[in-house]
Amino acid sequence: MSATLNPYLNFNGNTAEAMRFYQSVLGGDLNIQTFGDAGAAQSDNEKNLTLHAALTSNGITLFASDGRPDTQVIFGDNVHLSLQGDDTARLTGYFNGLAAGGKINMALAKQFWGDTFGMLTDKFGVHWMVNISGT
Repeated sequence: MSATLNPYLNFNGNTAEAMRFYQSVLGGDLNIQTFGDAGAAQSDNEKNLTLHAALTSNGITLFASDGRPDTQVIFGDNVHLSLQGDDTARLTGYFNGLAAGGKINMALAKQFWGDTFGMLTDKFGVHWMVNISGT
């Protein structure tokens, strides 16, 4: 069996909202399990928080959680999610959809290595890179 590496994001109480947004852009199947669903809520405030969410679409798997309510997530610049491929229409659509409400840090444009590339920070503070090969 081969190994896979999947991004696992943590949010501060808005995981379900973020994952529904990603599903609206990327498509696919989304499963969300709350702390209440799992019987792991330690208080009424935790019942509706997301224990684990999984989005799968076209070879993309993205996991996320609200983590423990007493642990604040601090977003940093050290991680970017990278979408790559040769489907110009699909990847351009992903880029534009993820940029909605966020900030384009580098517009999609032809680069010196021959591909089209761009970077953005979505409305949840997550950094994305999109590389469209052979364009």
